[in-house]
Amino acid sequence: MTGPTPDRPDPVSPADRPDPTHATPPGDAGPAGGAGPTGSAGPPKDAGPAGDTGPAGAPPGRRSGLRNPEAAVRGLGAGTLGLEALVLLLAIQPIRVVGGHFGGAAIAATVALAVAAVLLAGLMRRRWAWSAGTVLQGLLLLAGLLHWSLFGLGVIFVLVWAYALHVRRVILG
Repeated sequence: MTGPTPDRPDPVSPADRPDPTHATPPGDAGPAGGAGPTGSAGPPKDAGPAGDTGPAGAPPGRRSGLRNPEAAVRGLGAGTLGLEALVLLLAIQPIRVVGGHFGGAAIAATVALAVAAVLLAGLMRRRWAWSAGTVLQGLLLLAGLLHWSLFGLGVIFVLVWAYALHVRRVILG
C-alpha cells in the first residue's frame, strides 16, 4: 500500500515541521536580509548584556541542553571506568602469554586495578570519586613497571580520563 490508511495518520514531512532552533516570536515575519525589524543586526534577544551568550551560544545561566547534566557526567565517568575495567581484564591473557619474570605480579595488579575501577564506577555520585579515578590512572601507569602492556594501557586511559575530565568541566562549569 502506498497511500495513507484510515487507521494511521498522515506522516508529517521534515519540511512541514517547525524548526525548534529558529523559533520566531509572534508578529515577527522572520529575518529580512539578515537584519532585524529595524534594519540593524544586533545581539540575540535572549542574550545578556553586550551579547554574552555563554557556551555554544546558550543563554547565560544555562550550561548545557541536558536535562540532568550531573547524571550525564556521572554516566560518562562510570562508563569510562567500566570500559577500563573490561580492557584490563582482557589484558590478563596477553600478559600471561608474554609473561616475563613479573607475570604473576602484573596479573595481580591488573585484577586489583580492574576491581578498583568497577568500585569507583559505582561510586561516581561522590565528588571524590573523580579524584580517585585520576589516582587510578596514575597507578595504572605505575603498573607499567611490571609489564610494558600495562604502561601502554595506562597511556591510553590517561588520555581518555583527561578527556572525560575536560567534558565534565565544560558541562558542569
